[in-house]
This record gives sequence, structure tokens and C-alpha cells, in this order.
Amino acid sequence: MNDYVAGLEGIPATRSNISFIDGEKGILAYRGYPIEQLAEFSNFEETALLLLDGRLPTEQELRVFDDQLRKNRMVKYNIREMMKSLPPSGHPMEMLQTAVASLGMFYPGSECLTAGEVCEELDYVHNMSVKIIARMPVIVAMWEQIRNGYDPINPRTDLGYAENLLYMFTAEEPDPFLAGILDTCLILHAEHTINASTFAALVTGSTLASPYQVVAAAIGTLSGPLHGGANERVVEMLEDIGSPDKVPDWLEKKLAAKEKIWGMGHREYKVKDPRAIILQKLMERLAEYRGGQISPLFETALALEKAAEARLAEKGVYPNVDYYSGILYAEMGIPTDQFTSIFAVARTAGWLAHWKEQLSDNRIFRPTQVYTGEGIRPYVPIEKR
Repeated sequence: MNDYVAGLEGIPATRSNISFIDGEKGILAYRGYPIEQLAEFSNFEETALLLLDGRLPTEQELRVFDDQLRKNRMVKYNIREMMKSLPPSGHPMEMLQTAVASLGMFYPGSECLTAGEVCEELDYVHNMSVKIIARMPVIVAMWEQIRNGYDPINPRTDLGYAENLLYMFTAEEPDPFLAGILDTCLILHAEHTINASTFAALVTGSTLASPYQVVAAAIGTLSGPLHGGANERVVEMLEDIGSPDKVPDWLEKKLAAKEKIWGMGHREYKVKDPRAIILQKLMERLAEYRGGQISPLFETALALEKAAEARLAEKGVYPNVDYYSGILYAEMGIPTDQFTSIFAVARTAGWLAHWKEQLSDNRIFRPTQVYTGEGIRPYVPIEKR
């Protein structure tokens, strides 16, 4: 086969029953459940277990899983001390990849993988998934305190997943309303078929690397602005525009220069991303909750979406998940450079679900290439060149 497809666009790389997208109709479903229903009725803990096990858990199963997550939040002091040695000006995603990659040194237990055979011990896969999902938000929140010169705040077992993240991050008792919004955001970001970071996780997992390395590889991929890092760029873009009345001129200049409009367009969706629709509604709910007191960036975002729709809708370019998520995170007191870290916290559930699926029928990824270099030729001694 000599055909070359840039970026492997449209090339099936695996079989999966974890999530499904219909980009023409704007459908996203986890294990067959529409994202709209999960966002309305589920919580992140239940959604994560759904992704991992393939079915909605019973009340008892969910209680056990939630208890496991709460009991595995503590991180050894070695991790904390290592994080303190990192430059506080470093990007949180670089910290997160470093910290997660190091976890295997402090929490060993990959023997069934490193022995060279595919691990079929479901208890091992489940337990490792629990430990990583539980510690991801803790590490992210620890860094927010450490880089500002403070000792990290210990996690609390009396708080839910999203509540504890907000508590450790802000050092304040979490607002239940904001925690609920964050919980929904985590559900929306938890899984999205074989995207770039998930593919990185699959490739790494196929070598039987430890799940810490699997997630670390995915984190590195997610950090790029063409993937998870776009929500940071959206907020910077809206700040650059300044106000709704400046949108038309700004957009004309961008389109004339053929520059990217951050948060607009998605390779899979030809209509508005269903997650963006939910996030916009969350922004409206937050505005109502605060009596209209909300970031002016939201009004600018609405104006830009309307103006862009008039110019780009025929090309299938609409807001994606990054368009409104950054504004929501900012309203919760989360700094811009931590947006993608929160994305990573949520997506870990999806990464580990795909890791589990990969191990169930593993074959190492070894794609080929189309060689475009020189033909075979003789070596020329340096004195004759």
C-alpha cells in the first residue's frame, strides 16, 4: 500500500465501543448514552465508571467506585517535593506530564504488563485506573498552590470529585452551584473517540507500557494548541477583541488574513459541537445565578459566534467544545494556563477506558510510511566531498 493520508484523516486505526460521533447530526454518545442525557442526569464519577466498564453502574457499584476514588486521593510527599523543585513559571501541562510519568516510580505494580504478556487481570486494570483518576485533580490543584508559594491543601474525603478539586484549587469551601457546573464540564470532556491524545494513549499502551506512561503520553499530546490547548487561546482571543462592538472589524481582518478563529470548527462536526451547546447553556445558568454579573467575555463570545455563523456556516465551521469552556473555568477562578489541565483531568477517564480496551486484544501499533528520500548510493569519504 503506497497511499499516504496526511494526519491519518479518516483512516480507521482501531475498533472501539466506547464512544460514537455523528458529525453531520451533532451527536456524541458514551457507550450509547447521548451526552445531553449524561450532562443532565449523571455525574463525573458515574460517567467515568460507565466509560471504564461499559454499562451504567448499580447504586452499590457506584458507591464502591466513589469510595475508592476518595480513598486514593492522597499523593506521597515525594511527589510534592519533586513538584516544588520545578520552576513556578512552567506551564501546568508540562508539570502534569512530569508528575504523572513519575508516579510509577512511587506506586509500582505493573508486573503483569512488564512481564511481556498482555495483562488480563481486570482487578489490576481497574485498580490502576482508580488510582490515576483519583490523583489527577489532586496533582493539578497541588501545583496551583505550590507555584504560588504555598503548601498544597490536603484532599478531603467528604467531598465529591468536582467539589474536592475546587476546594483544593481555590482554598475555599466549594460553591455547590459552581461544583455542579464543573462536574458537568468534566463529563463533557471525558471522552471523544480516537482523537490525537487518545491515539497517543493507544500507541503507548500497545507497547505494554505502564498506565502512568500511557496517560503521560496522552497529556503531552493534549497540551498542543490544536488539541486541548485551544481553550486557552479562545480566552486570549476574546480578550484581544475587547468588546462585542469590535467583533465585525476583528473578524474581517482575521478572515482576510486567513488566520484561525480559535474554538471554531472541528474535524468531526459539520454543525455546532453538542458539547458547546451545553456549555453555552451552563454559561447562561451561571449568569442567572449571579444576577447577570458575569464576565464580559461571554457577550463578546456570543457576538463572535453570531458573526462567524454568517460567514462560516456554509463551510461547516461552528463553535467546538473549547469555545465556551475556558470562559466557564475562568468564572470559577481557574487561571487560563490551567484550563487544559482540567481538560486532562476529565479526559483521563476516556484514555484509561481505551487503554483497557486496547489490552483486551492487544497488537502493537506499527504503521508504515511512504519513503521520499534518496535511492541507495555509495558512501563518499569526507576528503572527497
